[in-house]
Amino acid sequence: MRKFTFGLHEKVTRTEIRFMNRFGIQLAGDLYLPKDADNSALPGLVIGGPFGAVKEQASGRYANEMASLGFAALAFDGSYTGESGGTPRNTAAPDINTEDFMAAVDAIGIRPNIDRERIGMIGICGWGGFALNAASVDKRVKAVATVSMYELSSGMAELPTDQRTAILNFQAQQRWIDAETQTNALGPDRFPDGYPENESDEAKDVYNFYRTERGFHENSILSNGAWNATMPLSFMTTKMLQYIDEISPRPLLIIAGDKAETKPESVRAYEQAKEPKELYIVKEAGHCTLYDQMEKIPFSKLRKFFVENL
Repeated sequence: MRKFTFGLHEKVTRTEIRFMNRFGIQLAGDLYLPKDADNSALPGLVIGGPFGAVKEQASGRYANEMASLGFAALAFDGSYTGESGGTPRNTAAPDINTEDFMAAVDAIGIRPNIDRERIGMIGICGWGGFALNAASVDKRVKAVATVSMYELSSGMAELPTDQRTAILNFQAQQRWIDAETQTNALGPDRFPDGYPENESDEAKDVYNFYRTERGFHENSILSNGAWNATMPLSFMTTKMLQYIDEISPRPLLIIAGDKAETKPESVRAYEQAKEPKELYIVKEAGHCTLYDQMEKIPFSKLRKFFVENL
């Protein structure tokens, strides 16, 4: 039996689906539907993230709740992770993961009970960046929201030159090792020694979400180990928010916790975007707070946003 880190809402059904992305990788998803839906076509949401998590964690929790509020919601695993296909495992790339979001739009939009003219996106953590990138080019997406957004390419592409050079020198040597051994070595485990006593509150919250019963899942990369060591390479040459202004005139909602270390990423994305846009700050909330703390996640705000804009 599959494990989920949340219970299925009594007013919701969940169905496993499989679909292909444009690169020929089969993606695994769970489609959540309201039980009381009539014969009219439903508005659809595609939901991804957090970065390193799987659909049985935060994205599924969001899909479950949004379905209870009247939406069809598809949570999915990105390429090379979870139950989705692709080798090597435990890797990510901005173009492929952006495509994953668009493939999810394909998958939900061709279903007979979905109104393909009313499809929105929710991206959590690093998948917030992929959602913004996807929405900027996929005009089928009518509204997009991000939660605890972290845009990976900015953090890697805009490092000081000396730090960037050091990382790229390491990556170059790692590629020789991988080529010689015909393997894809994993990078370092963020929490090799268990609970991070001397780390920030944010790091402790990440640990508590991924490595304790609160949010642990055996398929999650950050629950069990690490990303592929050479995964950062493609993010260091790509700026995913380059066309964020082209989401306009479709509406954008950016949600962040006031105590989140990633809040500046959300603020920067908001400043780059054009109207209509809204930055919504959740009080007394960190980055991971908005993964699973139901009393803090502003589902009423998300419902209102998508009801008004889909």
